[in-house]
Amino acid sequence: MANFLLVHGAWHGAWCWQRVLPGLMTAGHRAHAVTLTGVGERAHLLHPGIDLESHITDVMAAMDAEELNDLVLVVHSYAGMLGTAVADRRPERLRHLVYVDAVLPKPGESWSSTHASATRNARIAAALADPLHAFPAPDPSVFGLSADDHAWVMRRQTPHPGGPYTQALAFDPQRVASVPRTFINCTMPPLGTIDVSRQRMVDPKFWEGAWLPGSHVVNMTTGHDPMISDPEGLLAHLLSVL
Repeated sequence: MANFLLVHGAWHGAWCWQRVLPGLMTAGHRAHAVTLTGVGERAHLLHPGIDLESHITDVMAAMDAEELNDLVLVVHSYAGMLGTAVADRRPERLRHLVYVDAVLPKPGESWSSTHASATRNARIAAALADPLHAFPAPDPSVFGLSADDHAWVMRRQTPHPGGPYTQALAFDPQRVASVPRTFINCTMPPLGTIDVSRQRMVDPKFWEGAWLPGSHVVNMTTGHDPMISDPEGLLAHLLSVL
């Protein structure tokens, strides 16, 4: 039996893992999904003071509350920032770190650091204009979703806190790299804000050479939300890391 903790990306919540959690549990594993402060069913807690540390604490608090050790930590999109932070601070508690089409930061970068200037400026401006310092979700079509899946995500997405977007993350790449890692690369359609991470996942110089040893890349021919568009395929990849 393994322990899984699933962490959603921006604008989402624990709800996005509904199609994956049952398969993990049917396979005999413990599986939990956390919702970050200010989004999903915790959107009523949105306030201007939420920052990157708030969300890192959300993940570590879930680990503690569920007493999760020997953990497979699965982080989607923006939550790549959070998975990297947890692997830096608690590497001894992780069995594997799975980046699902996620941000791969360098030390001292923020989530926004690798985005095109137009995207970065628009999101920062939207957050500054909002009383709760949040920026709105994109249309789910950018995640490759259509029909019922598009409608399901459209009505569930919530604005994302602006603080985590620009707060830099300090970490030791060597310590993070001590945890076995898998990057799940979603290629159809590829989301533009993950392009830099796609370059880094195969770069022998990334993290000063620490990334490639102990890491593995798998490709999925689906969009940025594989837990929705191809849950069975994602489930197979998650079980394969054990």
